[in-house]
Order: sequence, then structure tokens, then C-alpha cells
Amino acid sequence: MMQPGFSDPVLDAQSAFRAVLEAMSHPGRIIPVAPAPLPPVPLSPAMGAVALALADADTPLWHDAGAEAGDWLRFHAGSPLAEAPRAMFLLATGTPPALAGLNLGTEEAPQEGATLLLAVKSLRPAGVLRLRGPGIQHETALGVEGLPEGFWAERAALRPLFPCGLDIILCCDSQIAAIPRTTEVV
Repeated sequence: MMQPGFSDPVLDAQSAFRAVLEAMSHPGRIIPVAPAPLPPVPLSPAMGAVALALADADTPLWHDAGAEAGDWLRFHAGSPLAEAPRAMFLLATGTPPALAGLNLGTEEAPQEGATLLLAVKSLRPAGVLRLRGPGIQHETALGVEGLPEGFWAERAALRPLFPCGLDIILCCDSQIAAIPRTTEVV
């Protein structure tokens, strides 16, 4: 049986979109996503809400969440499935694909770089990660548990390619925190 998507597709998608805008405007700030759907496991409510708000029939999507989640995403978002290097949105509930092999955009069209939605075990407003860049007055701290070992080093290796790169949205339960490509993680 297909899990429902948003209760009110228009208003709920607008609410989730505003949460993403808030998170991208204030990197490292933890933002609740409500109302959120209850997608099939292993997708979290936040990951499902962001996917439904951002993905559509024109945005190739990659995920590692299994057949039931894939059916749910295709039914509610209409996104065609793609291999990771060609995807505009990637939903990683486990170990993400190698970042350097993903769609980073081009110098002529850096905005076409992919967005990686990454499931994490926890998000805390204080932690060992220090973030700097646009949308952050001086520096902000973020605690993240559940990222693969070496993830931040892999992301840092993309920094010289700026303005090309990836935008990252960390998803935990019904919360998100964004790390845009403009943000430096120290």
C-alpha cells in the first residue's frame, strides 16, 4: 500500500520549500520541517518533505532507499530515476556516492550542480563543526552524528572547483540543516 504524501500538497510543499530557503539562507541552523509526510522507511519525514517540495518531473533523482521508497518518490514527485552522476537530487540514507563523481555543475552553469539530501542520526546547534561563509555573521557551530568517515574531507576537496559544487541538506527526523556550496566547514 502506497504511503500518502503531503496532506495538502500545495500548502505543505510551500511550507517545506520555506524551510529549505531558511536553512540555505542560514547555513548550519537547524530548521523544523512541518508538516512532513511519513514516507517509507528509510526515508525520514524531513527527507521526504524536501524531496516532494523540490523534485519534479524535470529533475532526475537518485536514491539508495529501496524499491518502496523509489515507488513513493516517483508517484508523489514524478521524478525520473537516474544514476548518481546524472542526478539533480540525491537522497542518501546510507553512505553517499563519491562526491567528486556527482553533478557539480559547470563554470557556465554552476547552479546546475546537484543537491545532496543526506540522512544523519542527529543534529545539534552546538558541536565540533565550525561553519563560515554567506549567511553566517562570524562563525556558527553544528553538531552532526552519523556521517561517513572522511565526508568533510571529501567535501573540502571540491572547494577549489567553486562556484561549481554541491549543496547539502542534512536530514534528521523532521529537521534539516543546510550546508550550501558557499559554506566553508572548518
